[in-house]
Parts: sequence; C-alpha cells; structure tokens
Amino acid sequence: MRRVALAAVALALSFSIAGCSGGANHIEAPETSPETETATDTGSLPEPKSETNEMEADMMKMSVGGTDVTVEWEDNQAVADLRALVADAPLTVSLSMYGGFEQVGPLGTYLTSNDVRTTTAAGDIVLYSGNQIVVFYGSNSWAYTRLGHITSQTAEGMAELLGNGDVSITIAQQ
Repeated sequence: MRRVALAAVALALSFSIAGCSGGANHIEAPETSPETETATDTGSLPEPKSETNEMEADMMKMSVGGTDVTVEWEDNQAVADLRALVADAPLTVSLSMYGGFEQVGPLGTYLTSNDVRTTTAAGDIVLYSGNQIVVFYGSNSWAYTRLGHITSQTAEGMAELLGNGDVSITIAQQ
C-alpha cells in the first residue's frame, strides 16, 4: 500500500514539475507490479457485441447474372461506402464486357477510392475511377481500389458467369 501511495506522489510531482518547466517533457508513469495494481470495476460497462452478430450485420451478398456467389469483402472505406449504399435497398448494376477479361458497370455514385497498382485475377471485384465496379474473369494490371473477391467460383466458373455477354450484378445487405 505504501508503494502505491509513493508512486502516486511521484507521479503528481512529475506532472507538477513538468507544468512549471514550460517545456514539453516526456513523463513516464511509474512502473507497477502485481502488488501495486488495483482492480477496476467493469460491472457498469456494456456487454461487448458478439463477433458473429457484428459480422452478420456487416455482411453483403452478391449475385452475378442471377447466380448467388460468396464474396470475401475487403475491410476498407470503399466497402463501407458500398455497404451504406445497399443498407436500405439492393443495388443492381448492369455490366458490359470489356477487354475479354472483365465486366464493368456504373455505380451511379462515387465511393471513396484508394487506388493502388494491382494485378487482378478471376473473381476479383474492384472499384475503377471511383464510380465503376469491375468484376474480373481474367487478369489485368491497373490502379484500382479492391472491393472483394468471389470465393465460390473457380477461374473457369467466373469465365462461364461473365464471359458470354453482358450481365447484371446485384449487391444487397444479407
């Protein structure tokens, strides 16, 4: 108990001296040991959210040409913007074939972009120019913001879904 009192006095003096010196001093807290640590009352804190419930609330689902796909969404601001966009109603985007390796379509709004030089693979979902969503069935290198990756399809499956003409995708809250 005496160590706790001495540590508190030393800390108070350190703050007092630092305040008088007028400089920007770095003050370290006194070291504690198991004998000097005190228990804190956490009974009034709210219960933490269940990780499962939190993940379910943040999940989005996607279909390509009417086929449901599983997407592993990125953890970035663009995906948060997309999630907010589909919070009240599903978003359907008409995609057009481009370059023999991707389908591209307008979102109708801009999402926060953080473009990075990227080499894509079949199943990748990216944001292009802040307002275009691109789904790949081949590969390309360009500056994109990653949104996610379709995990339920192989490269061949992605080619079947996207390589035979224009399609629509639908993204919705799950």
